[in-house]
Amino acid sequence: MKVSTLVSFFRPSAAVLVLLSLLLIGWTEHVTAVPVARSLSAPLQDSATWDAIQNLSQHAQSMQSEEHTNIRLIPRVNVSQDQVKICCLHANILDYYLSNVLHQSDIEHPSMHLLKTNLARVSEDLKRHGCSVTHYHNHHHAVEFRRKLKEMDGDQGIIKAVGEIDILFSYLQDFCIERKN
Repeated sequence: MKVSTLVSFFRPSAAVLVLLSLLLIGWTEHVTAVPVARSLSAPLQDSATWDAIQNLSQHAQSMQSEEHTNIRLIPRVNVSQDQVKICCLHANILDYYLSNVLHQSDIEHPSMHLLKTNLARVSEDLKRHGCSVTHYHNHHHAVEFRRKLKEMDGDQGIIKAVGEIDILFSYLQDFCIERKN
């Protein structure tokens, strides 16, 4: 093979390698410039906790009476609100879950103890990060949640609330974060 043929073969390859390298450098610079979010509580990032939440929620949903399937206890998030307010509002609802819903629940689930422990840690972590749960006690979403729960038949209300624990947990995951640049 001639040297000129060999050189002409490698020129386009070298150009492609240089171009790919430049694209990669540009991509990594872009990635490092994007703000990184860090959860305010480690259990919110724990996949085992998320799996246990999902399993508990599905188990409770299977126990619901048909008449309660179209009711939603946890209000939808108003994303136009400040992220910290949304986080602290749901920390208030979490505190209510810990004090009232999970302690009254007769639902047998293998990971209930782990969930109570991890959710209590989330509550404490959020308090340390400045969420005053009592400040949000009279927020209309918290009041609406407690009102709807009270209107439901005792055990069925608790089952419905436990069935929605995945919604609460996902809101905590999404909004209880610290953004860093």
